[in-house]
Amino acid sequence: MAKSKTHYVCSSCGQDSVQWVGKCPSCKAWNTLEAFTVRSNTPAERRKSPQLKPAEARPLADVEVLELGRTPTGDAELDRVLGQGVVPGAVILLGGEPGIGKSTLMLQSVLHMAKGANRILYIAGEESPEQVRMRAERLGQVPPSLFVFAETDAQAVLRELEANKPSMVIVDSIQTMFLPEVESAPGSVSQIRETAAAFTRYAKQHHVPVFFVGHITKEGSLAGPKVLEHMVDVVLQFEGERHHAYRMLRAVKNRFGTTAELGLYEMRGTGLMGVEHPSDALLGQKSDDEGLSGTAVSAALEGARPMLVEVQALVSTAVYGTPQRSGTGFDLRRLNMLLAVLEKRCGFKLGSKDVFLNLAGGLRMQDPAIDLAVVAAILSSVLDVPLPWGTAFAGEVGLTGEIRPVPRINQRIAEASRLGMKRLFYSGHTRNVERPKDSQLELVGIRQVSDLHGRLF
Repeated sequence: MAKSKTHYVCSSCGQDSVQWVGKCPSCKAWNTLEAFTVRSNTPAERRKSPQLKPAEARPLADVEVLELGRTPTGDAELDRVLGQGVVPGAVILLGGEPGIGKSTLMLQSVLHMAKGANRILYIAGEESPEQVRMRAERLGQVPPSLFVFAETDAQAVLRELEANKPSMVIVDSIQTMFLPEVESAPGSVSQIRETAAAFTRYAKQHHVPVFFVGHITKEGSLAGPKVLEHMVDVVLQFEGERHHAYRMLRAVKNRFGTTAELGLYEMRGTGLMGVEHPSDALLGQKSDDEGLSGTAVSAALEGARPMLVEVQALVSTAVYGTPQRSGTGFDLRRLNMLLAVLEKRCGFKLGSKDVFLNLAGGLRMQDPAIDLAVVAAILSSVLDVPLPWGTAFAGEVGLTGEIRPVPRINQRIAEASRLGMKRLFYSGHTRNVERPKDSQLELVGIRQVSDLHGRLF
């Protein structure tokens, strides 16, 4: 008869403990230890379990480097974020909010890859094969080399992998997988950790890339133990506003490439379409005769990708006592800091004003260069004077009111010039500024926030 043992695992960091304690000894979090029971396999169960080849120690100098190269996914945006393809044996975790398009992104990528000689296995833990087929037909033609396996038992999945030997595996989702010997519910800390470890061992020994689709919590972090993010090679975050068409794909962790790249998609009826030129999609077409106060254009940079983003601000007198501060797509604490700088350095009394800020397109961006456009949009709304079309901004605002230089200013200038901008305000402290040849873009260097007010109004 199988024996059972009870352990306690921290839901935050994955630390094991033989008894319950209120404070995790590893990450110091309170009330995060959860009980789970581990049952040792019977001889019959051990015979049924997939037997992976045991590892052995070898001199590093004797290890042969496998020149397998990267496998393109057929999705230009996904390849950009991964580093021009998937590395053999890589374990990739894709997280995002419910309904954001994680399964759609994975399915349309494997539909491209399965058109060749690649044998791909899609593990459906949340849908039936019929439901997967319906989604696949909406996204495109279904190739014969794409297989679907509706199963949540990780042991059964591993046996299927040993029998079929696919060239790529998609697990949708890792929170639905379970191992019978771990006596806890699917989605618990112990089940996620053990099933992910089993798939990771398979990926490394057989040089087969494995994609995990993961859920996120209400706080926005990936569901499960933090150790899951440490186990995998790549962590991708798929984000965006559900009521907007655009989605952003970022690499939070990437052992085989940079985390500075960004993928941008547009959700359509036929699936996710990559956006090659984000500025064209996000900015739209405007002219002088339709200018409205409270809007400014920022020459932003997400990762290594320049894009022009419209910043919208609305400043009005507070009528409900305490003034409201709201920022959509922009850090609220940074917005409060910029308002304080405007009061201190420019003399604008905003303490009794409601301030609402929005980045058009439903994007969330953290580039400090957006500061200058935020200040310009707020000033435009306060004075109710529209900014002339063709004016862009790129600069970080410090607590002293100075305009600080931002990285890769020449990339921002080139993008603004390509979109037909007429003027670009940037930090006067910036060195080695180059304007593209045959460009009519006027470069205006300013050093203080007060200089911006004087130049614009």
